[in-house]
Amino acid sequence: MTPDSDPTIPVRTISARTADSVETAVRAVDLFKVYGRGDTQVTAIDHVDVSFGRGEFTAIMGPSGSGKSSLMHVLAGLDTATSGQAWIGGTEVTGLHDRQLTQLRRDQVGFVFQSFNLVPTLTTEQNITLPARLARQRVDQEWFAEVVHRLGLQKRLKHRPSELSGGQQQRVAIARALLTRPDVIFADEPTGNLDSTSGAEVLTLLRRSAREMSQTIIMVTHDPVAASYADRVLVIVDGRIADDLRAADTDQIMQALSRLGA
Repeated sequence: MTPDSDPTIPVRTISARTADSVETAVRAVDLFKVYGRGDTQVTAIDHVDVSFGRGEFTAIMGPSGSGKSSLMHVLAGLDTATSGQAWIGGTEVTGLHDRQLTQLRRDQVGFVFQSFNLVPTLTTEQNITLPARLARQRVDQEWFAEVVHRLGLQKRLKHRPSELSGGQQQRVAIARALLTRPDVIFADEPTGNLDSTSGAEVLTLLRRSAREMSQTIIMVTHDPVAASYADRVLVIVDGRIADDLRAADTDQIMQALSRLGA
């Protein structure tokens, strides 16, 4: 069932203008993405208008194939849009060439994935600083020390990934994402490979990063418990924003998903 076929399912269009009172970190206008052609064509993002405020932690949810990952990938410059526009800060992502996109992702975007993507032969310190060193950027040692302290990694800097728990490895990945002070951090199922205790620890750290470090965090998740840590939950159905929840608890999120058939 789609929102168009059932009048009881409201489709919410969130305009970029709604964030005028808050500095906007990421926004999309009339964003549209299709895969395939002819009979095999699938609409992944259906003319979406949305904005994300600086320092806001947003979870994006929806059923498999709803377009939630596609939306994140296009916003992050990991995939191209069929039409429409997306910005990170003042830079239009959808107007950049490959080399410019690479630089944008290096300078303005941090990523935290379900797989930790740590280099097994490097220490925690080396893994955290690796992107900056590859970009030939000077590592701000004061900021490095603060990030490491906030994430509780001071005693793990000389350890290699095999010597760390799953939660500790994900903390290293978060520290790596924070080190270059990106405009936005995109997190794709960051707790998917963690047990409930480690997952709660990582989600708490992401929430603290938004509140204490003014980081904008956009997280894709299928887990209502994980989404409840966010300031805001967007529910995607058939490539469209079907609901926009603020400060929702797990029960409210589950009710919204059930109501929308997500």
